Amino acid sequence: MTTGNAAEGPTLLVDQAMGLLGEIAAEIHAAMNRLKQNQFDDLKDATRSCRDLRQALLMVFEERAKVAKLDKQATGVVYDYALDLDAARNEICLRLARLRDAGDGG
Repeated sequence: MTTGNAAEGPTLLVDQAMGLLGEIAAEIHAAMNRLKQNQFDDLKDATRSCRDLRQALLMVFEERAKVAKLDKQATGVVYDYALDLDAARNEICLRLARLRDAGDGG
């Protein structure tokens, strides 16, 4: 059995995904630092590992951007501003009422 409203589900999932991506990024960054601080017998393997970690970190950043974009879309944010559909609906109803009132005066 779940509690709360339906809107909390996607928000909770987005928060969890962003938290997980943050943890992964921190782990990758720490691994890269460990690689840089140690002396390696095979510098080629160390370089390859560091490159692979950078690519993994880039993928994490890309996924984080995708999740943020989906979160914006889910909350109605378009082109960096939110659409207030309730306010738009109310404004349309008011204008239609004014037109009806003005049309009856003829």
